[in-house]
Amino acid sequence: MRVLITGISGFVGLHLAEHLLADHPEVELFGLRRWRSEMPAVPALAPAVGILEGDLLDAPSLVRVLQASRPDVIFHLAASSSVAGSWDTPAEMIQVNSLGTLHLLEAVRQLNLDARVVLACSAEAYGVVAESELPIKEEQPFRPVSPYAVSKAAVDLLGYQYSKAFGLRTLRMRLFNHCGPRQSARFVVSALARQIAGIEAGQLPPRVIVGNLDVRRDFVDVRDAARAYWLAGTRGVPGEAYNVATGRSHSIREVLDTLRALADTSVEVVFDPSRLRPAELQVLEGDATRFRKATGWRPEIAFNQTLADTLAWWRVNLKA
Repeated sequence: MRVLITGISGFVGLHLAEHLLADHPEVELFGLRRWRSEMPAVPALAPAVGILEGDLLDAPSLVRVLQASRPDVIFHLAASSSVAGSWDTPAEMIQVNSLGTLHLLEAVRQLNLDARVVLACSAEAYGVVAESELPIKEEQPFRPVSPYAVSKAAVDLLGYQYSKAFGLRTLRMRLFNHCGPRQSARFVVSALARQIAGIEAGQLPPRVIVGNLDVRRDFVDVRDAARAYWLAGTRGVPGEAYNVATGRSHSIREVLDTLRALADTSVEVVFDPSRLRPAELQVLEGDATRFRKATGWRPEIAFNQTLADTLAWWRVNLKA
């Protein structure tokens, strides 16, 4: 089987590549890397992965990448992924995520590839959800409130359209908040873990800067997410949309309290109003029953373990 991962140098892309190399050595693996972007030094990836250069916003380059890799499965993970950052660069967010996905789907269609295309969509597209609508099922209407969420709703709808109109074998993966080791500090769990590791190392004053601690999110460990993508690409039903969630939400306050309990020193919590977003979802909590029935996937890594592993990674990374 030939597999192409777009965004292979990103957070989820690297974890998925490591999962495939460790557990599925029969896979011939290719990765799309944007021109001039850095490739993290992960020894397990080289020379086992064929790295191909291209750009989601350069449609001809995607055609060349697909011609070179001829994949049986495409995991489309390349994206602009920061909800908070999307408020500052909404046009870039829409372009990269929505137009970039359109370019990829068009390239698959033009080359008449019979490949499964697993799209990294997002639970953020569900947007405003009432308590009575929890846990969120795939039938829930989209009510996005951030530019990122709008862009991911468009990715989802493009996947549906290309499946119905052109027969492309798309699968739409609506992941809830995923986190774990190696995640950028632009995301809340990693941001809190990095601050605590920095305080322990004497690099920061003993204060953790926070925003809204009362919102609740359904957190999925990135290693469980990597398994979910693989199972979708091999066992999922083309044309379907799948939630990937644990079915339980945690407040950011609970995340912070757990990390503080793991810390080697005491820390003060300081609220920073600049960290509040123009519109904030109070809760995202998902129902992954459809995906579990289709593939057998279940989350395996406990949330407290995810937090401990993320903190441990930052401790090592900051020392390095």
